[in-house]
Amino acid sequence: MESSLKNMVVVLGTITLISSAAVGVVNMITAEPIAAAKVQAVNDALSLVLPPYESVVSQSDESDGVTVTTHTASQGGEVVGYAVESASKNGFGGAVRLMVGFDKQGRILNINVLEQKETPGLGTKMCDAENPLLASFKDKLAAEVKMSVRKDGGDVDALTAATISSRAYAEAVARAYEAYKVAAGLQSEANAVSGATQQTEEGGYDGE
Repeated sequence: MESSLKNMVVVLGTITLISSAAVGVVNMITAEPIAAAKVQAVNDALSLVLPPYESVVSQSDESDGVTVTTHTASQGGEVVGYAVESASKNGFGGAVRLMVGFDKQGRILNINVLEQKETPGLGTKMCDAENPLLASFKDKLAAEVKMSVRKDGGDVDALTAATISSRAYAEAVARAYEAYKVAAGLQSEANAVSGATQQTEEGGYDGE
């Protein structure tokens, strides 16, 4: 009986070690492709929200527990626009992450949804090419937009039956605008921003 128990413990211990090693190997194999995919997604988003550019300077800050990354894009040594990775933690299904593009005058060029876990057919419509949230911001001077949904007294048209998702989207854009103002030198620092890191990349963003 004692021998059988020892054998069982040895077998279970061996299985655990093998499983742990296998998980470690899988993580090592997949970590690099996942990181590369994230960088590619950011660069794809930059191309969607910015005019043509040669290089970007990227700076990350933290505001209210949310990491915000500002990409200052240049062409021929001149700044042509700013793209801000922003987020809200208050989506219906969790975090909503956006890439918001601005020109030098503070006009919102475009918005690309990087991440969302909203209700299919309702909040997920924020990803549609033509949706009221995007239309409320695109091609408008950010300073002239009240960045909250109309139900809350703002200028943003909410998605039908998805007010919480719409509020999160508007919050993320508002946070992006605060970061843009800092990058463009319109204010000295964003509200509750700390821990900045900066880097310059030729051609596009290259990750943290």
